Amino acid sequence: MIRVLLAEDQAMVRGALASLLGLEPDIEVVGEAASGPEALTVALRTRPDVALLDIEMPGGDGITAGARIREALPGCHIVILTTFGRPGYLRRAMEAGAAAFLVKDSPARELAAAVRRVRAGERVVDPGLAAMALSAGPNPLSPRERDVLAASAGGSTIGDIAARLHLSEGTVRNYLSSAIQKTRARNRMEAVQHAQAQGWL
Repeated sequence: MIRVLLAEDQAMVRGALASLLGLEPDIEVVGEAASGPEALTVALRTRPDVALLDIEMPGGDGITAGARIREALPGCHIVILTTFGRPGYLRRAMEAGAAAFLVKDSPARELAAAVRRVRAGERVVDPGLAAMALSAGPNPLSPRERDVLAASAGGSTIGDIAARLHLSEGTVRNYLSSAIQKTRARNRMEAVQHAQAQGWL
């Protein structure tokens, strides 16, 4: 029996996925969570073989939660589920140790098959998304540029960003300038939108 943790912030979607996986004779959903931090807590309690994590959840994304679960439970295989087929998400998920990356509109039988395959040690990636990621190339932003750009997403001032990230205002301006240049944007809001569309943030 393959023990599965399911983390998805939308209760109806989570319930539907749990019901579908519950129909499989060799899969048991042993825990459910609605956020990234809760996923880690439930994983530590239930010790699943496979963790199915939605990429966008409150309190931290599925990629971050997956990395933390892998760190605490190295034997747990991470499957990232997403509504948004952004190439940057795929690259970040693979770099964080995810074994599979699937788009939510895949048929249920494909999800069950992916669970079995990752439990057997394989990697599973949606083919269309893999092709997009290859053509998009790597994320050009450094980790600090990503932090500063993400912090500016809500329209925060330079001073607010500097205080939040413990940087000088001049350093924040330099990182923003570099990020704007790398994303070929005209201003920081455009840079944020472009980076989010690519899945870089």
